[in-house]
Amino acid sequence: MNWAKTEEVFTSLLVSPIIGFTCAGLLLLLAKRLIRRPELYRAPEGNKTPPPWIRGLLILTCTGVSFAHGSNDGQKGMGLIMLILVGILPGMFALNMDTNAGAIAQLAATSNSVIPVLQQQGRGTFLNSQSITDELSNFLKPTGEANDKTFAALAAKSRTIGDKLAGKTSFKQLSSDELSSLRTDMYLIAGTIGKLDNQKKLTDAKQEEVLISYKKQLDKVTKFIPNWVKFAVAIALGLGTMIGWKRIVVTVGEKIGKDHLTYAQGASAELVAMTTIGAADYFGLPVSTTHVLSSGVAGTMAANHSGLQTDTLRNILLAWVLTLPVCVLLGSATYAGSLYIVFNILSLK
Repeated sequence: MNWAKTEEVFTSLLVSPIIGFTCAGLLLLLAKRLIRRPELYRAPEGNKTPPPWIRGLLILTCTGVSFAHGSNDGQKGMGLIMLILVGILPGMFALNMDTNAGAIAQLAATSNSVIPVLQQQGRGTFLNSQSITDELSNFLKPTGEANDKTFAALAAKSRTIGDKLAGKTSFKQLSSDELSSLRTDMYLIAGTIGKLDNQKKLTDAKQEEVLISYKKQLDKVTKFIPNWVKFAVAIALGLGTMIGWKRIVVTVGEKIGKDHLTYAQGASAELVAMTTIGAADYFGLPVSTTHVLSSGVAGTMAANHSGLQTDTLRNILLAWVLTLPVCVLLGSATYAGSLYIVFNILSLK
């Protein structure tokens, strides 16, 4: 269990609603000082449409939230789908099968060219085949520290990749087992180089340039998502919003505060939500669009002295608190149950 990454995830999920609440409230107060347009601070009147400039503002902020939502929540969906595809169909999705012969040849050449650079850092350290994998795996743990063995293991793994790709013009020439093994080797190398760079262990500028270029080539082969997966996730998110939008809109617009949401409050909450989610996406942190947006609305209600509906806030808070542990328990129970069925009832080993 990577507890450092787990702590990072929990921290981002906990801090993002606080940021949404505080910043949305401050933005509303700033807007009241700078934009003296009374119609912006009134609640919608029945089915009456807002003035064109307010409608344009809301379309802009809604579009921003939608884009940010897709860039964060959409990534989760695509990641899960790829995880499943790689697990059950490694022969098709372990590596980017559309990689052309030139790119494969270049990757093989780079794998061989970095070996002298890494061996120099490894200072002649020798490792057996199992020690190579163990050394890189241990280094990638939160407590892992770089040493001569780390660079020696990198050199050995790079040689393995170069040998496996020698003379190959397509990944389709490799078996499923070979593809899975190659993907694992590439991930270990790319992850190790990335951590070495983050820890400032690549002190030589030329060495750093060569290894970072090597990492980018590896990432292009392993960190890919087919276009049909992107479209499928986008359509799923869109259909989900089209089907369930009303309950969400009513809760956010009417049930968080004691007064109906005004145009300014909605725009402030959405601007903060799109910015917060976009920043989280840039730093690779998972956040919840619903958490950030609903917290932003609550923040504008507090700043506007509109009052908050404690029952709704309590239900939202309970949903936040219970979601992660319930998902963990369900996931572990489903996995354990599946293993029991496969190995004990179906007797498949």
